[in-house]
Amino acid sequence: MIHHRLINATASLALAATLLAGCNVGPKYTRPQVPAPPAFRGADDAAISSAPTDSIGDQQWSAIFKQPELQALITEALKNNFDLRIAAERVLEQQQQVKITRSQQFPQISAGGTGAGADIPSSTTGINIDSPLAIGSFALNASWTPDFWGLYRNQTKVQRETLLAQTWAQRAVRLSLVQQIATTYFQLRALDQQLEVARQTLKARQDSVKLTSTLVNGGSAPLSDLRQAEQLLYTATSQIPQLEQQIQQTENSMQLLLGHAPGPVAHTDATALTPPPQDLPVGIPSQLIERRPDIQQAEAQLRAANAQVGVAKAQFFPQLTISASAGLGGNSFSNLFDPSGRTIYGIGQLAQPIFTGGKIRGQYDLSKRQQDEMVLAYQKSIYTGFRDVSNALIAVNKQKATREQQELLVAAAKDATRLARLRYQGGATSYLEVLTTDTNLFTAQLNLVTAQQNEALTLVQLYASLGGGWQ
Repeated sequence: MIHHRLINATASLALAATLLAGCNVGPKYTRPQVPAPPAFRGADDAAISSAPTDSIGDQQWSAIFKQPELQALITEALKNNFDLRIAAERVLEQQQQVKITRSQQFPQISAGGTGAGADIPSSTTGINIDSPLAIGSFALNASWTPDFWGLYRNQTKVQRETLLAQTWAQRAVRLSLVQQIATTYFQLRALDQQLEVARQTLKARQDSVKLTSTLVNGGSAPLSDLRQAEQLLYTATSQIPQLEQQIQQTENSMQLLLGHAPGPVAHTDATALTPPPQDLPVGIPSQLIERRPDIQQAEAQLRAANAQVGVAKAQFFPQLTISASAGLGGNSFSNLFDPSGRTIYGIGQLAQPIFTGGKIRGQYDLSKRQQDEMVLAYQKSIYTGFRDVSNALIAVNKQKATREQQELLVAAAKDATRLARLRYQGGATSYLEVLTTDTNLFTAQLNLVTAQQNEALTLVQLYASLGGGWQ
């Protein structure tokens, strides 16, 4: 009779827990309102299309970077890059953490048993004992803490939002990887062109040294002219190993991005540094909130902080724990599983915090402050995205103008050098004028390659700032 009453009481508690389990004291999440400008700053100056339904950020990276060499490098990096693989493992780890946390919402059931047996002859003890002796039991135990106030559900939500944040972090790594590969590739192609400029300059200066040496030996020019010609020559020869060093070290950096040991990388495409198209659509700023993975990651972290407030608030309320056990036992092999030896009981325990020295209140206030911090971090990530796109658009316009002016400078420097050499050969000027104009030309040619590289990189920066590349 007592057993039945315990069972009924336990069942009643379980039913009450089930009815109340829908209560959740956690706050409902509402996305913070962040006003977006109607258009990106710099879009008009860069002659960029602002069609509201179209953006290069929605396109695959293969549609943006069309050089076969670069596409092959990006494909290889997306397969083998260590940072991307680490980010994927973190997602898998967090998936298991969600399972672990979610398990708290369900009853915990375990089974166990004990057994002992002995064959003791009575002649040893002098006491008449039934032999063989066997004692054993088998029990099924269960315990459950009903989630009245959403404590475990909010804890699970925290982990799920953390999982989503890790997923967006993985996509951010993917976007960053595409950007790094493209940037490194364009750097390699720029170094290649600067090395070619240095080698062509070296050849011209070697010819100049030969001519000047002939003039000096014939008494038509002073020795200082030869030394100045040699000065130009050695400037070019010293530049070449520096550029070769940068190329090889940049190749090693590329190989690390590819997940490989240091070694050479293919970078021979002659069209790599051609100016990017000038009619690229960028869409409108409000689209950026849904596309950029770092913004989505920040919002997932905000939702996790919001759920953590619910976890902290649930600590103020009483927690009910229900335990039950049923088992069988006996003192011989023949009655180990006899139903008459069963044992059944159920226990309900209710605990209400009364005084904790301010711990629970402190945890709740802390969670609220952390939520406020995540709101600010989310808002900052959005404005950071707006800034990145605006800066990229400004760069599209200004780098194009810089490259055009640098081309004019190179043309003027070439003609100045040609005229200076003619004047020197005609005896109308000293070799100092040749040295000055030739030095200016070499510097201008190297700077032109840098300007071409920077202009090519504006496409990379614009695409990445729009959140493209991870899809």
